[in-house]
Amino acid sequence: MEHVILVDELDNAIGSMEKMEAHQKGVLHRAFSVFVFNDKNQMLLQRRALSKYHSAGLWTNTCCSHPRPNEALMDAANRRLDEEMGMKVELTHKTSFIYKTQFDNDLTEHELDHIFIGTSNQKPKINSDEVDSYIWLGIDDIKEQIKLNPHQFTSWFKIAIDKVF
Repeated sequence: MEHVILVDELDNAIGSMEKMEAHQKGVLHRAFSVFVFNDKNQMLLQRRALSKYHSAGLWTNTCCSHPRPNEALMDAANRRLDEEMGMKVELTHKTSFIYKTQFDNDLTEHELDHIFIGTSNQKPKINSDEVDSYIWLGIDDIKEQIKLNPHQFTSWFKIAIDKVF
């Protein structure tokens, strides 16, 4: 069973909880989102696998997840980027924000989400358990697609894109 790190609004760790229980109870926990750009200033988006327990089949940032208890944020971001997209990229911490979203399946994401940025021209080697497909898109195109089809994007990505730009 995977555990997430419970935090207060200042990102101080206050405990841990099994991941699914944290999402059932909607408790605030630490998370991260990775944004990878190529040298054409296009962002690598992934479409979440159809088997995901929430937000299945939606478009989102390059990868996202939760650090494990006693795992540094940067280490977790690098681990998941490799696990989901098969990529190794030098990442930089950009910012963080808190959001809360309730899903149709009675799960709630209540996260303090740290955003990491990196640059790469690598072709992803996606993990089909996590990722259905991917695309490189320019920021203006992404924002236009979000405006036209907001239901096709994850809730946190729609918030995070404005934090990055």
